[in-house]
Amino acid sequence: MSTTISGTNGVTFPDSTSMQTGQQACKAWVNFNGTGTVAIRAGYNVSSITDNGTGDYTVNFTSALADADYAVTHAAGVKTIEWGIHLRHNSVVPTASAYRFHNVTPADSNVDTPFINITVYR
Repeated sequence: MSTTISGTNGVTFPDSTSMQTGQQACKAWVNFNGTGTVAIRAGYNVSSITDNGTGDYTVNFTSALADADYAVTHAAGVKTIEWGIHLRHNSVVPTASAYRFHNVTPADSNVDTPFINITVYR
């Protein structure tokens, strides 16, 4: 079921059940500090972050996803790196309960950064 707001554009929004269970929904997100002692600033459906070493993190989901066929977006930053940070998929296969990744520089070196954001869609 969905809700339609009348108007010239007829915008339609999914209802709350569809937002939680539908494929268009963000299943998990987290904003965390990836330096020193890793700390979650805010998040949804993320129970913890595991620091596996420099720039190597695991996002642990509070409630497991339906499967591991999800999409991940990543944003991270630090002022000392000119072109920014990107995500490199870890050799560990993603699971329904966790996602492991590397935060890396343009030179492909792992790096800790103070701001890391991950969103998960399924």
